[in-house]
Amino acid sequence: MDRRIYGVETEFGITHSAPDARPLSPEESARTLFGPVVAWGRSSNVFLPNGGRLYLDVGSHPEYATAECATLEDLVAQDKAGELIVDDLRRQAQAALAEQGVPGQLYLFKNNVDSRGNSYGSHENYLIARRTEFARLVQILLPFLVTRQLLVGAGKVHPGGPEDFGVVPVGAGAGAPSYSFSQRADHIWEGSSSATTRSRPLINTRDEPHSDAEHYRRLHVIVGDSTMSQTTTALRVGTTDLVLRMIEAGQILPDRTMVDPVRSLREVSHDLTGTRPVPLADGTRRSALELQREHLEAVRGFVDREGAHHDRVPWVLDLWERTLDAVDRQETSAIDTEIDWAIKKKLLDGYAARDGLDLSAPRMAQLDLAYHDTAPERGLFNLLQRRGRAATFVPDARVEDAARTPPPTRAAVRGRFIDAVVASGHNYTVDWVHLKVNDRTQRTVLCKDPFAVEHPEADALVAALGKDAAGDAHGDTPVV
Repeated sequence: MDRRIYGVETEFGITHSAPDARPLSPEESARTLFGPVVAWGRSSNVFLPNGGRLYLDVGSHPEYATAECATLEDLVAQDKAGELIVDDLRRQAQAALAEQGVPGQLYLFKNNVDSRGNSYGSHENYLIARRTEFARLVQILLPFLVTRQLLVGAGKVHPGGPEDFGVVPVGAGAGAPSYSFSQRADHIWEGSSSATTRSRPLINTRDEPHSDAEHYRRLHVIVGDSTMSQTTTALRVGTTDLVLRMIEAGQILPDRTMVDPVRSLREVSHDLTGTRPVPLADGTRRSALELQREHLEAVRGFVDREGAHHDRVPWVLDLWERTLDAVDRQETSAIDTEIDWAIKKKLLDGYAARDGLDLSAPRMAQLDLAYHDTAPERGLFNLLQRRGRAATFVPDARVEDAARTPPPTRAAVRGRFIDAVVASGHNYTVDWVHLKVNDRTQRTVLCKDPFAVEHPEADALVAALGKDAAGDAHGDTPVV
């Protein structure tokens, strides 16, 4: 595909801490958090004027899905805007609890696992052509996704080691404290399937295109970590997009089918050297570094022949190579402001050296979690970014704008409709492809083209709604 629609869905961890009183349960915390959302949208599952979706997922996890994005910059801005939106809700909820005399602090974390071992995800969506042979695409893509965590893992402290998963890190004994590339890897159980919770796969195969099903399909990748770093998020999607373009173009690649993708996923995550060989179906063995370098060189050759598809391709290729070099050399200074697992590891190593700690110390697990705190005033990643120790991909102003303004895709059509219908006071229903006014006429517009910034029928409906209201409804949104 010459053009691509991207999207990221992020589930946030929520907890309430009250050392001297009974803490709120996750359900109570989530209900308080979503109070302004329900008051505005009459539901805990709403689409926002910026085109994104905000809702409560299974397990009382707040979830934010970006609007449809056609560029990496828009996607990163929309993803970071989600953090602003949910953290604004947290601040409102904290103030409401204080007014009620409820002690304690409410926390939101953009991570993938809680203290009880429950995992929640960060899902990537890529629009692909219906004509693409999906089974072939999945087969080729799996080895890349298994080893991609060298590039874009969020990093995780394991105070007691990963022995519960049957994996021993290279150079360590079973039960030894360790650090892994990925948080999500230990909670994936299949290569591909239609499941999402009880048996999580790397790729979810459920066919929900959210567009014209005759022409498009949606690739739903659910193995990725939630990434705090803008540059890591851009690399996560940018590398995967390039591999997809190469597959879609029909390039023949060596068969790197793995004997056991799930076990290999865990082994790769817990091997910070990137050198542990994993068995392939053809009887050979390759390390994660070898497989990633194969993919990088194949993509580079593809780009040289076909040309760059957008202006950030050279940036993606450069950071991809620098990260692999850093793993290979076991020296991360060239990436420790850009790649989440390396940024966090530098932070942890600094505390450990200063205070004489190792990874088994409770303080290290606390720092690991605090890295993902969405609160600007206390989240460690946010602190590092303010101090210039974490790189950015888009300016702050663009992120702030993305919290209110949809990107130039179908999301713009949806955003205009939501603004108009909320201002008019009508009840309405919105999903990714439908805009409906719930009145006697039951006016409904179908928007099947995710690239379309204009939609005559939708714009006519917006104009009709505008006769019932005046002013800019953007300011009416209580969650931004």
